[in-house]
Amino acid sequence: MPSAKPARERILDAAHELMLTVGLARTTTKEIAKGADCSEAALYKHFASKEELFIRVLSERLPRLGPLLRSLAAEPDRAPLEENLTEIVRQAALFYEQSFPIAASLYAQTELKRRHDEAMRELGTGPHLPIEGLAAYLRAEQEAGRVREDADAFAAASLLLGACAQRAFAYDVVGEGGMPPADAFARRLVRTVLVGIGEVSG
Repeated sequence: MPSAKPARERILDAAHELMLTVGLARTTTKEIAKGADCSEAALYKHFASKEELFIRVLSERLPRLGPLLRSLAAEPDRAPLEENLTEIVRQAALFYEQSFPIAASLYAQTELKRRHDEAMRELGTGPHLPIEGLAAYLRAEQEAGRVREDADAFAAASLLLGACAQRAFAYDVVGEGGMPPADAFARRLVRTVLVGIGEVSG
């Protein structure tokens, strides 16, 4: 029985599953269309290329870091600083954990990475945006007086998100159950960084 989901959602679901199981490099639009129970022509009505599909999978099927950062930058005082940062880092840790197995094959094929880099530039996205978004949030907290004026917002954002990416990379080889849990990792990382940029509540 065909799925009741719209074709675009089925295509994203199928692309996500294939990219996780066989890898980005070996995933084809033909296989994605088959998994979504639609034709390749129907797939291309929704997505211009496999590169765009990869970018949409990252933004729509993984933890959504961008909207969280934008909302907190606009309204930083909705919760205590430590609570906000812990949620950001938790979501970032989960995002990198889930995206690393998909994106790793980009670095094995130069031409594949070049196409994906071009697609990201055309769509106005890229892995630098979360760093910029977190830095913007930290600057909003500086204006609110909850982060020290002399703190380097970009450096702090780079440290926090870089640690999340490194967690995904370093512990991928360990296997199931070996990666530090995202919740505890986020709390420990944020408390450590807050020693340098602001007060730790409680």
